Amino acid sequence: MADRSRLSDAERARFDALLEEAIEELPEALRSLMEHVPVIAIDAPTPALLAEMGVPPERFEEEATALCGLHSGRSNLERSVEHSGEAPPNIHLFRVGIINEAFQGGRWWGRPDADDLVFEQIWVTLLHEIGHQFGLDEDDLERLGYA
Repeated sequence: MADRSRLSDAERARFDALLEEAIEELPEALRSLMEHVPVIAIDAPTPALLAEMGVPPERFEEEATALCGLHSGRSNLERSVEHSGEAPPNIHLFRVGIINEAFQGGRWWGRPDADDLVFEQIWVTLLHEIGHQFGLDEDDLERLGYA
């Protein structure tokens, strides 16, 4: 990938197939609990999303290629009937950030272990964001090895 922030259609398709595989490997009980929490894969966070997260504009490019995932909305521990009018929580996985993390910014095409490395980073990121859905904070996730 010459430009670390751009993916080809083939790279997107390959990533998305690995993401589907990771979701299928989740235990059935967990998949059932996550039924109403969409997992959305996009190449990178938008400038609007980065601004909403408090990222200063001069760091947008760096963060857009480094951020792997984001949980938005209230966790299961925070939700109550008082929040019934709010948008549901969701999980974003950022393809570019995950690929860059898996390969430290290098190429993934042509490597014999490419799918395994990307799958592993998808898995860690997915479990990290699911952890947030169930109320775990960054310290909890770090202790569990998903930081």
